[in-house]
Amino acid sequence: MAMQTHDGPPAGISARPTGRGKFETALSVRSATIIADEPEEVGGGGAGPTPYELLSAALAACTSMTISLYAARKGWDLPGFRVEVAHRVVADNGGGPPRDRFDRIIAFDVPPDEERRARLLEIADKCPVHRTLSRESAIVTCTAAPDVHPEGEPPGRHERDMEQVCEDC
Repeated sequence: MAMQTHDGPPAGISARPTGRGKFETALSVRSATIIADEPEEVGGGGAGPTPYELLSAALAACTSMTISLYAARKGWDLPGFRVEVAHRVVADNGGGPPRDRFDRIIAFDVPPDEERRARLLEIADKCPVHRTLSRESAIVTCTAAPDVHPEGEPPGRHERDMEQVCEDC
């Protein structure tokens, strides 16, 4: 299967081993570089988040952005808050295969009233990354020449998806 090429810079993430340590990998996205690694206790150098921590970070960031956007559109004074996410694999008690689980906590500096809290939790469950993780995905893998890049989402797609969530509610 040949990969399609597109004009402009790569639209996805590029990962390349750094040559430092057993697992350390440089992730390039637009003009930024993020280092991913494994903790020292499993043979890594601890130079950056693990792949599952990066996946958890995507959910935390998208949740924070979506809640902030929603509150701004509603004209709400939103107290300071943070979103924490942790990933783990849990056994299916019904005998099925293990499942991935993301535990997400939204901690407000000042608790909102119950009605607003419930609404913000509802909005959190509609953030684009939450929806992505909640549905089945297809992963298509092939090899290609160094100048061939996967066609990713166009710039602004995530922002438009968050805007849509806020318009629908």
